[in-house]
Amino acid sequence: MNAIVVGGGIAGLSAALYLQESGWEVTVLERGDFSDNCSYGNAGYVCPSHFVPLATPGIVRQGLKWMWNARSPFYVEPRLSWSLLRWGWRFMRVATPGHVRQSARPLLDIGLLSQACYENWRNIPGFDFAYEKKGLMEYFQTPEKEAHSHHMAEEALKLGLEAELLAATQVQAMEPQTRVNVKGALYFKGDAHLYPAKLMTGLQHVLRQRGVVLKPHSTVTSFDLKGGRVHTVRAGDHTYNADVVVLAAGAWSRELAAALAHPLLLVPGRGYSVTYQDAPFHLNYPAVLQEGRVAITPMDGNKIRFGGTMEITSTQTPVRLKRVEGILQAVQRYLPDFRVPAPAPDQVWYGYRPCSADGLPYIGKIRDNVIVATGHAMVGLSLGAGTGKLVAEIAGGQPASMDIRPFNPFRFS
Repeated sequence: MNAIVVGGGIAGLSAALYLQESGWEVTVLERGDFSDNCSYGNAGYVCPSHFVPLATPGIVRQGLKWMWNARSPFYVEPRLSWSLLRWGWRFMRVATPGHVRQSARPLLDIGLLSQACYENWRNIPGFDFAYEKKGLMEYFQTPEKEAHSHHMAEEALKLGLEAELLAATQVQAMEPQTRVNVKGALYFKGDAHLYPAKLMTGLQHVLRQRGVVLKPHSTVTSFDLKGGRVHTVRAGDHTYNADVVVLAAGAWSRELAAALAHPLLLVPGRGYSVTYQDAPFHLNYPAVLQEGRVAITPMDGNKIRFGGTMEITSTQTPVRLKRVEGILQAVQRYLPDFRVPAPAPDQVWYGYRPCSADGLPYIGKIRDNVIVATGHAMVGLSLGAGTGKLVAEIAGGQPASMDIRPFNPFRFS
C-alpha cells in the first residue's frame, strides 16, 4: 500500500513516520529541498499551554490599529484577493469569546498528544533534537497583560495545566545573569522546547533509515482520479501511484486542495526570526514577550533565537526587514542588556505559516483517500508530531487518539 505525503515540514514528516510504522510504503514529495520550510525557523516551542486560537476577540481591531506601523507584530496586507476576503470575513465572524472557549480543549488535547510523541521520539537511537522540558515564561509589563495573565492562569488550571503567576523578583531570580524589565510573568511549567534544525534533519535521517523515500524539488502539479479517489499524483515528469494521499504542504495546501475541488479557507502568515550562536545573550527559560508578541528561545546549548510577527500577505510579497527591527526593539524593552545588533538580510529567516479561518488546524479526509493536515498557524511545530499520528490513524481506519471533529476540513463548507 502506497502513501504519498505532499509536504516535507514537521506535519508531513511526522505523518510519514507513523504511516511507515503502520506498514505503508511512504514517499514524501517536497517542493523545496527539505531545509527551507516553516518548520526550521520557528521558536521551537512544544507548548500545550497555547490553547487559545489565533481568532480571538479584539485581534481584528488591534490589527487595524497596527496596519500602518511597519514594525508592528500583526499586519494584514490590503490586496484584492477573493480567497483573502473569504478568509477575513469568516475570521472576523468567528473571533468570539465562545469560539475561544470551544477551542481550548481540542487545542490542548492535540498539544499534549504531540508532546507525548516528541518525548517518545527521544527513545529512537541516535535521534537527538535538543529537547528540554523547562517550561515557558510569558512576560508582561502592563496592568492589562497582568490581568490577562491572571485570567489565563485560571483557565489553564481548569484544564489541568500547571500555571503560576510570578512577581518580577521571582522572574529575576530565575534569570540572574541578565536584567529583566517586567511586572511579572505567567509560567507554564509543563511546556518544552527543542532545536528545530536538529529535529528536522534528524527526522529525515530516521525516515531514510526506515525506507521512506524523500523527494526534494518535487512540486505536485496534478492528481489523477478514478471513481472519486486519487489514483496517481503527478510532480513534474514523475507519476506516483497512491493508495492514500496526505496534503501537508503548509501555506501551499489551499491550492492543492482546490485541485481536488475542496475550498480550504487558508492564508499564509509570514513570520521572521534571527538566530545567534555563541552570542553574549543568555536566558535560562524560553520567554514570550506578551505586549511585543515576540518569542525568545535559548536552543541547543549555545544558540538563542528571537522571532515573531504575523504578517498576512502573499507568498510573493518582498520581505519587510522593518518587522525584524520591531522584534529586536521589543526584546530590548524587556531585556535592557540585550543590545542585539541588526542582522544582515541574509541572516534573517522568514517562513509562511498556514493560517485557517478560525485558528484550528484542518485534519481529516477531503476525499475517500485524501487526508489534509495543515492550518496550524503559529503552533505548527508544537502540534506537528501529534498531527502525524492522527493522520496515520485516519489512513488506517483506526480510532483516533483524540476527538478530531473540531478539526474537520469541511467545517466552513
